[in-house]
Amino acid sequence: MERFLEAGRVGRAHGRDGSFHVIGPRPRLLALGTPTDLGEIVRRAGTDEKPVVRLHGCDSRDAVERLHGSVLRVALADAPALEDGEYWAHQLEGCAVTDGERAVGRVRALRELPSVEVLDVVREGGEELLVPMVGDAVRSIDLAAGRIDVDLGFLGAD
Repeated sequence: MERFLEAGRVGRAHGRDGSFHVIGPRPRLLALGTPTDLGEIVRRAGTDEKPVVRLHGCDSRDAVERLHGSVLRVALADAPALEDGEYWAHQLEGCAVTDGERAVGRVRALRELPSVEVLDVVREGGEELLVPMVGDAVRSIDLAAGRIDVDLGFLGAD
């Protein structure tokens, strides 16, 4: 079964040529020429925070209105290669989080904040812990074991 990554949602139209703003963008997945399940990206403008794209076959405001709210998905096979130490959200979701041998919780989601990505961890007692994806907070990630070792002392969450 092919896995897809969410690149964002179709937002409001930008101009009259079928371009639109992307809501909740994952900029890395919105490169010019990237095939999505709604069509290939044939225009990419704006910023990473507020991208504007146009898809092949989407050539009017009416076409954008028909797609408004739709999820833009990119097949994992078409996604750009990641550098060492980079991960897609689905790889981390569900991983056990520990501080050494001490169980902390499980990763619910990887969230992109303006300055850093964070692991949204549900702790053993049900409370939420946000762990920034920085070396001081995350000691190691072992995808094969489904385990992420964090430093609760650094996070002030002891």
